[in-house]
Amino acid sequence: MFDATDRPLEVDILAFPETTVLLLASVFEPLRAANRISGLTLYNWRLLSPDGAPVETTARISIPVDGAFRPEKDERPLFVVSSYNWRRNNTPAMKMALSRTARYRSMIAGVESGSWLMAEASLLDNHRVTVHWEDQDEFAGRYPQIDVVKERFVIDRKRMTSGGSVPTIDMMLEIIRRRQGYSLALEVSRAFLYERDSGGRDLLPSPSGGPGGLDMRLSHAVRLMEETVDQPFSLERLAKRTGISARHLQSLFNESFGVSPHVHYLALRLNAARRKVIETRASFADIAAATGFNSASAFSRSYRAQFRESPSETRKRLRAGG
Repeated sequence: MFDATDRPLEVDILAFPETTVLLLASVFEPLRAANRISGLTLYNWRLLSPDGAPVETTARISIPVDGAFRPEKDERPLFVVSSYNWRRNNTPAMKMALSRTARYRSMIAGVESGSWLMAEASLLDNHRVTVHWEDQDEFAGRYPQIDVVKERFVIDRKRMTSGGSVPTIDMMLEIIRRRQGYSLALEVSRAFLYERDSGGRDLLPSPSGGPGGLDMRLSHAVRLMEETVDQPFSLERLAKRTGISARHLQSLFNESFGVSPHVHYLALRLNAARRKVIETRASFADIAAATGFNSASAFSRSYRAQFRESPSETRKRLRAGG
């Protein structure tokens, strides 16, 4: 599931009644955005319900589904999505269905209260797991065989768990990052104007940080990067403008984003370049100059390394699709 590839990933989303619209959207909206931004069909999904009926959400909005959940011999990753009153759906039949399908699925993810349903089916035994912060103590007491950790999301072997809608976006961004790279994951996060809260580490920043979120010096560095994609600063100059040492700035990036300043800067520049490739008729030499590359050939090499196709191939593919 996490191999670096542009081959489409097919996933199943099992949604239970009284799920919130926001929680459900947090699973598929990042995938939809990845498709739109990349111009490729990287992700497809089927939305399922226990009985095939539309999912009645807490907002009294009925969400149509593609069918009923059946424990078939299907290897597609399965996302178990539940918000309120999960016990109503914790039937012997559902526990058996989840247990049976787990034999074949490449990954099963518990989204918010979906983790409780998975735990009841013994799918999380001896795994590291997280749940919504309000439920962590109760969950740990009920399932001593499960290692409950205070994280926003957890990936442990063939199991993933998340503690709410925003942590689920974290988790989906991590899937995109592992499969398509940091540049696309960053651009998807920026499409959501995504930012972390002050309580934990997120994969990616918002376009310019946020009050009470990123370290203010790190926020300043990110803003400087965004403003200078045409003439990138050296690490030393960036650190000096930020008011800290280059080594400290390196540490802040690695601790907060999991990547070096160079990787983040390059992702910003390549994403800006990709938008120009797609949205304008500018020459590749002009695009290279506008995004801080010394030559069109250097730009093309970096572009291909990140997006697995050349700038000319991107334009050709989009023209063919249009």
